[in-house]
Amino acid sequence: MLTKEYHAKISGTGMYVPDKILTNYDLEKMVDTSDEWIKSRTGMSERRIASKEQAASDLSYEAAVKAIEAARIKTKEIDMIIVATISPDHPFPSTACILQKKLGLKGFPAFDIAAGCTGWIYAANIAKQYIENGIVSNVLVIGVEILTKLVNWSDRSTCVLFGDGAGATIISRADEKDISRFIDSEISADGTHYDLLIQNAGGSRIPASKESVEGNLHTIYMEGNKIFKHAVKSMYQACEVVLKRNHLDVHSIDWLITHQANMRIINALGKKLNIDEKKVIVNIEKYANTSAATIPIALDEAVRSKKIRHGDLVLMASFGAGLTSGSLLLRM
Repeated sequence: MLTKEYHAKISGTGMYVPDKILTNYDLEKMVDTSDEWIKSRTGMSERRIASKEQAASDLSYEAAVKAIEAARIKTKEIDMIIVATISPDHPFPSTACILQKKLGLKGFPAFDIAAGCTGWIYAANIAKQYIENGIVSNVLVIGVEILTKLVNWSDRSTCVLFGDGAGATIISRADEKDISRFIDSEISADGTHYDLLIQNAGGSRIPASKESVEGNLHTIYMEGNKIFKHAVKSMYQACEVVLKRNHLDVHSIDWLITHQANMRIINALGKKLNIDEKKVIVNIEKYANTSAATIPIALDEAVRSKKIRHGDLVLMASFGAGLTSGSLLLRM
């Protein structure tokens, strides 16, 4: 095992969701569905919808300001920005560079990563490496999505699932005596199943055209039942790896934060891990699936409500398009 020069920790969190709320009852008027159907199958009651003018960098900025304030650092002390998103402002340049400008910063790395719903876990893992190697001291890591602009609003199987939001974290170098630190992480992918969750058009495979737009190929396509099986299995494996590697069992964990994709998936993973359901953080009923933003949003809410406290051992797990998966074990 490589020796770490430094330790990384989460020093501040923040979140932002748009003002507009779309309830299940609103969706009843749009597609052939019902509040009972959506709740029983997903656990979702409402979701936030970005305005026509809002883009990923706008949501990111609002969340970032709160995280910077919570970390008690100055904006100019940020050394790197990593934005995890599959709904960026533009295909290029990166949303991270646009956010860098919004924050009045320049002269350091800023880039996006596209790992689907596992995006924030991937990004936090990258930030962790830079901190531990002593290259940087403070990294702004954002998970942000505006997936409501990518859904097919006539497809009742997918349009009910997604919401918009941003979750921000400042990942910093921990003092030697600080108990707060990242303990371990695990990220992986299984590209053999990349086509189970995909936006088919808009890239070099199927460039934008009249036919691609008319065929709704720029919207989200998902095979939900197959995704469910892979989701539970991959998150469980990612959690087991970091627990075993650090000689811990699930009873040592104070809190579990999983990707908020579906209440059935969250419950299935909890049962498979055999963790007390009271230790599982859930907010899917309010925001639905915000993809890369779900974990940092849930983390910020739990920290600000003092549910998660300094010194608590937190296990996080996610899965997403790719198919990607990952876990993160840390002490807050």
